[in-house]
Amino acid sequence: MKELIRKYVISEYLDEGDEITYDTPLISSGTVDSFSMVSLLVFLENKFKIKIPPQKATPEAFDSVNKIVALVNEYINK
Repeated sequence: MKELIRKYVISEYLDEGDEITYDTPLISSGTVDSFSMVSLLVFLENKFKIKIPPQKATPEAFDSVNKIVALVNEYINK
């Protein structure tokens, strides 16, 4: 799951040749903006067949691949 999310972020939000790690700040660095965060949320919900409540979809929860994975794991198999 980590690598799938990392590759999605790279393909959708980074310039060609740019790389990120699982801990690279995404929101706080400006790599992912609020509009992009919404599209990332939709991707996660569709890909993993989950529903993340709006109050949990915070910039802090989306600030790295590791944080996104932790958030998704909260809602898988619920």
